[in-house]
Amino acid sequence: MSGTQIDVLIQLLAKMPGLGPRSARRAALHLIDRKESLLRPLAQAMGQAADMVAACENCGNLDSVQPCAICQDQRRDVSLICVVESVADLWALERSGVYRGRYHVLGGTLSALDGIGPEDLNIGALVARADDVAVVEVILATNATVDGQTTAHYLVEKLSDSGVKISGLAHGVPVGGELDYLDDGTLATALGARRPV
Repeated sequence: MSGTQIDVLIQLLAKMPGLGPRSARRAALHLIDRKESLLRPLAQAMGQAADMVAACENCGNLDSVQPCAICQDQRRDVSLICVVESVADLWALERSGVYRGRYHVLGGTLSALDGIGPEDLNIGALVARADDVAVVEVILATNATVDGQTTAHYLVEKLSDSGVKISGLAHGVPVGGELDYLDDGTLATALGARRPV
């Protein structure tokens, strides 16, 4: 490997969340030292992920099959849709092992400062899913941030004509907190104690 290729590897690794230039250099050296056992399999897995992983056409989860494994799971409760901001939030709820319904990933939150409006999020598909007669409840599991709460209020308005019960997570989720950073117990409590919105 030439110095340029190592530099490119380090620069790309430094773009990963939680990795700065120094950590990226250490990670690059670790990968290069373990070329056969780690670097090549990682490169192959990343190539396959780039080719095969896509957003689920139903819910927005990431998977290599369409629809995703969660949407295909016949044991899931089709009467419940849990609305989350991101796939990371969906995975956090899945880690808790408590929720057994379906999901809907918005792809972000409404944010006037960032220029993100309703047309930039996966809201139309949610409204269409909520109109399905099988759906009884929509759980709004947006983060307890200003943008998350603004998005939840907007969704309540958009879903008001659907006739479904609309609930939100209980206050076990701290204000300003993000689902991906919460422990499993807090998530389980918040889901179990959800309330009407």
